[in-house]
Formats: sequence, C-alpha cells, structure tokens
Amino acid sequence: MPALACCVDAAVAPPGYAAFIAGDSSLTAAVPFSSSTATVTAASANSNSTHWSPAHSSTLYRVDGWGAPYFSVNNSGNITVRPYGTDTVAHQEIDLLKIVKKVSDPKSVGGLGLQLPLIVRLPDVLKNRLESLQSAFELAIQSQGYESHYQGVYPVKCNQDRFVVEDIVKFGAPFRFGLEAGSKPELLLAMSCLCKGNPEALLVCNGFKDAEYISLALLARKLALNTVIVLEQEEEVNLVIDISKKLSVRPVIGVRAKLRTKHSGHFGSTSGEKGKFGLSTTQILRVVKKLQDSGMLDCLQLLHFHIGSQIPSTALLQDGVGEAAQIYSELVRLGADMKVIDIGGGLGIDYDGSKSGNSDLSVSYGLQEYASAVVNAIRVVCDRKSIKHPIICSESGRAIVSHHSILIFEAMSATAPTTPAMNQINLPFILEGLSEDARADYFSLSDAAMRRENETCLLYADQLKQRCVEHFKEGTLGIEQLAAVDGLCDLVSKVIGASEPARTYHVNLSIFTSIPDFWGIGQIFPIVPIHRLDERPEVRGVLSDLTCDSDGKIDKFIGGETSLPLHELEGNGGGANGRYYLGMFLGGAYEEALGGVHNLFGGPSVVRVSQSDGPHSFAVTRAMPGPSCGDVLRVMQHEPELMFETLKHRAEEFCGQDHGNDGANAALASCLARSFHNMPYLAAVSSCSLTAINNNGFYYCNEEDYNAAVESGASEDEQWSYCCA
Repeated sequence: MPALACCVDAAVAPPGYAAFIAGDSSLTAAVPFSSSTATVTAASANSNSTHWSPAHSSTLYRVDGWGAPYFSVNNSGNITVRPYGTDTVAHQEIDLLKIVKKVSDPKSVGGLGLQLPLIVRLPDVLKNRLESLQSAFELAIQSQGYESHYQGVYPVKCNQDRFVVEDIVKFGAPFRFGLEAGSKPELLLAMSCLCKGNPEALLVCNGFKDAEYISLALLARKLALNTVIVLEQEEEVNLVIDISKKLSVRPVIGVRAKLRTKHSGHFGSTSGEKGKFGLSTTQILRVVKKLQDSGMLDCLQLLHFHIGSQIPSTALLQDGVGEAAQIYSELVRLGADMKVIDIGGGLGIDYDGSKSGNSDLSVSYGLQEYASAVVNAIRVVCDRKSIKHPIICSESGRAIVSHHSILIFEAMSATAPTTPAMNQINLPFILEGLSEDARADYFSLSDAAMRRENETCLLYADQLKQRCVEHFKEGTLGIEQLAAVDGLCDLVSKVIGASEPARTYHVNLSIFTSIPDFWGIGQIFPIVPIHRLDERPEVRGVLSDLTCDSDGKIDKFIGGETSLPLHELEGNGGGANGRYYLGMFLGGAYEEALGGVHNLFGGPSVVRVSQSDGPHSFAVTRAMPGPSCGDVLRVMQHEPELMFETLKHRAEEFCGQDHGNDGANAALASCLARSFHNMPYLAAVSSCSLTAINNNGFYYCNEEDYNAAVESGASEDEQWSYCCA
C-alpha cells in the first residue's frame, strides 16, 4: 500500500511504517531549498555535516560574490573579515564570532558586557575602500594619458557618524580626499573635520540653500577650506552674489546640471530632465549671464551632476559622463574658469553577488572598469574640444562605507514544525465529528491516495480543510477536531512532497531602526548566519523582528528568494553556547541615519574593531552601548528621571505598606531604575551589574592584558556602567 494511503486509511496498518517515519519513503521527498546554488533533499539532510563543508555554505549564501574581497567562510564554518582585501594574509583574518563573543561576554570572563544587536565597524576595510578607489582612478589616468588628477569627496549623508567621517578625512589626507555636505549641520561637521584634513581637499556644498547656509559656506572659505557652493536652484545664485559681496569673500561656485541621461529602476528616479535636483541648460545659461553681469564668471569653476545611485553598467555611465563633459566644455567656451567636473555618486556595489547590470541589487563592473569609463568619457570630449583636462571628483559614498559595517543580531526563537507524525493522527476521532459532506471529502481523499493521484489528494485535502473551517465558524465542529484535520492535511501535503512552509525566526532586532531601507524601499541586503556554516542548513525561514508591526519582518532575500536557509536552533552547543547569530552585510550606508525609534527600539551597540597582531588578530578600539530605554524616551520628549520618581512614589504607596520590608521596596526601586538604564532589546540573562573597563579607549583581545588592566583598577573617568541600579 502506498505510504500516502496509510495517512488517510484508518483500517490498514501501514507496511514499512518504521522506514517511513525514518524518512525512507518511496515517494518523492520535498526539496527544502529552491536556490539554484544548492539542492538538498530531505533524505540527505539527515546526515547533517557528513557531506557538507564551509565551501558549500559559501556557495549557498553567495559569500564569494557579494563578499569579495572582504568576507569569506573559514574552516571552522564562521564568517571572517579580510580587512585589507586581497592583500590580507591568513593570520590577519578576523573571525566575526570571536568579536561577538568578546563584545557580549560579561566582564567576569574577559568580555565587554555589551548587549546585542551590534554594529561592528571595520576601519581597516574603510581605509582599503578609499585606497582602492584612489588607485583605480590613478591607474586609469596614467594608462590613458589623462593630464589632471582624481580628487574624491565623501557625501556625509551616507553615514554621518563622527568616527566614520574622521577616519575618512584621516585616511584620505594623502590624496586630498574631501567631504560633501547637503545641509547646515552636515556643513558644520564637514568644516570641523576638514580642519584636520588636507588643505587642498574639496568641501562641496550641495542641497537646497538659504542665506544662512550660504553665509556658512563663505565663512568656510575665510577659514581657508577649499569650499565650493554648488547651485541646486537658479535663485541661489542671487544669494551667493549678494552675500559674498557683503562678506567680501570671493566664492568658488559650481552648478548642478540636470542631464538628459537617466537610468531605469528605483535609484534612477532622481536623474533625467524630471529629476528633483539641478538646473536645465536654459537655467545654466541664465546663471552664467548673472555671474558675468556681476563680474563673477571666473568664480564658476565646477560642474556637478548625478545620474543616480547604483548605475548598473559602464555603457550608461559613459553616456552620462560624456553628456556632462559636453556641458563642461560649453561652460569653458562661455568664459567660466572651469577646473573640476564632479560626477556625483552612482558607483554601485554588488548586493547579491550576481554581477548583473539588470538589477538594482547589482552592477556589472568593478572599481577599475568604473574609473576607466569615467576617465575615457571626459578625455575624449575634452581632447575633441581642445580643452584642458579637468580635475575629476566623485561622491561615491555607498561604495566607500557599505562594506565596513556589519549588523549582527540573534535569533531568539523559531516557530516549531506543526506537521504531526503518522502515529499521532487519530482518524476515528476525526471521522466521528465530521459532517456528511466533510466525510465525503475525506473518502475522496482516501481513494485518491490509493491511486497515487497526488494532485487530486491536495485538492481534496484543501477542500476538507476549508469545509471544516466553515463548520468551526458555525459552531458545529470543536477546536480539537479542527486541529486534528489541520494535522492530517499538513501530513498529506508533507508526504506528497509539497514544500514545507518557511518557519518564522524571531530576531532580537527592529527592522525599522536597523534596516529601514528594507521596509521603506525594499532594499535587499545579504543576510547570513555568521557561524555553523560547516553544518547543512536544514530549514528555510523568514525573519520577524520585535516590533508590534506586521511590516517588521524580512521575507525577501538575495537571489530572488522569499526565505533564507537556516539551521535549527539548539538549546546547547551550536558553536556559540546555543545562540544563533546572523549578520546583515553591506549596510554601512544610510541605514543608521534613516533608522527611527518605532516601538521605542533604539539603535544597536557599536564597536570599532581593527586588525592587530594579538592572539585573535583584532582589537576593539572603541565600544559604545546602544541607547537605553531612558535615552529613547528622551527622544520623544519624555523625562525618564521624573517618570522614575513617579513610579517610585507609586510603588511606595501601593507596595510599601509593609514597613518592615524595606529591602523589598529598595529592590523594587532598583528594578525600576534598571529598566530605564537597560537597552530596549531582549536580554537572555540579567546583565545589570556588568561594566566595561576602558583602557584609554583601547580594548585588547588578549585576555591576560585585559585582566591585567582590570586588576590594576581604573579611574572614575576610565570606567562606566552599561546599566546601573
């Protein structure tokens, strides 16, 4: 008798029952993974690690595609960081799991006592990205005989974190790397940071401007910063002319051109004639006329444009840059003292590892191809017009900062499989409560099973299930029998080989706070378990966050997948004391700045990790706990101190009637205080007593050095509590 028939026939004991339960059914088994990179059958999944290696996981999750040259899977099955890209040697690789352990372990065992979720910043990767971009342009310039140089700027809107911006200014100083600002606070931070940068570094002022913004930019020129005011709207030229005369400052002016070239997709919406920013050719001519009439045409020195983020191909890139170069040459002909062509952003990164030019998630070129295309497009136009080659500037923020930041979070629980075993199905009990029409569906299902008509079985199973739901709503079927019918139908579906529904993994994270672009624009990032990659992932799952919002889930992944291959959660072991850590990669641009406080979940903890020659190849050079409950309450204008006093008095009023139990009252007040000082995220164990020792802002992963620092004591300024009572 077919194994399927045994599921729905109450009278016949199934032959080979034990073999079926063990998964040795003669029927076709379900394919748990739909990814083309790995097909794993249910039978083969029984041998979890025997035929699985880290290389299989690297292929399954496309790590070598989106992660190269900075991320890989080591022999232990953990994700590692290669901080110097292709120049990284084996002993310099950093194991992400070791970072998580160092950061999250309590102080008593040598950790820092920080709570997840966690952002790991890697300044070595940031430095390598800057150097790689610079080297790509230098090689293109040299090989093509270009007679000027490349001088990039970082748009601070991509990630305004103080230490990120300061690192970029420091790392970029040898090659005059500057900053771009799009608002008054961004301009203030750019001015401050560039005071320590290369004096030739550009400070490009973009965005809509009022008199205060323009006055601030002109003040920056008085401070000997190489500031350029880029006109986004035609009327801004009047303000620049008037205010510069009042302040007796000769400005350097740029214009943003609204190109006809545009690319399709979400990221191309700000380009083309209908784009949000920039001046049309008619407006540019009027600006030139106003500057000429004011005796300031020599101040016009920069042309800026932006085709759109994530430019998919070099063909589109060359088309847009070539159009801009024509405008540049015309401005030279009209008498402007042009010196710089700013190609804006658009240098894309490969989020899904596909190297495709037909997707918002990928690009079909690398750094060198990008630089060569830009240099060639400008050189050809300028040579044809006999114009001096301009300085090439780009605003490649996404490409600079995306790789250097990793979001790490924990899966706290997962929905359990609901399909019962065959011996758990009580068929007499099911039949007893069914109506005549429902019984007819059941017997039709049984007949189809005997004939091995799998599709017909699914049809009758669904019909039986829906009919029982209607009877339950009418009150003629009990919840126990409805659950039994659900179990029977699920078992039929499983035996036939229909794909098992993806499980829901509950993660200690807020999508709205930490991955807002997924919720807002559907941006997909690579998400991968950072450990256990030497084991076969046996289930597929979607990720559900902590917020009380149905949108707080991730159900789209790279490769067009609607679920992610994941491992079973384990109570013990699993390589991380039973915990299961996931990493979201390539999210260093925009996510932190765009994140909100939905449900009052604040941002993650943050650590800065540099490569070192210590025993674990890394050092945590800066650690910052995430915002506490009190911090996020303040954001919404609440006053945690007053709230605490209110609750404390309430506790004394209603819980303090037993005057002999002062200890209990003190414990209650302590509990309230802890709640204000702790992070909003779930904590596996109480960590209120954990503190971290700051050894002059430098943390070592050498336990002996760390313990020595602890034993030597710390001044009040060198120690802080992450939570207090």
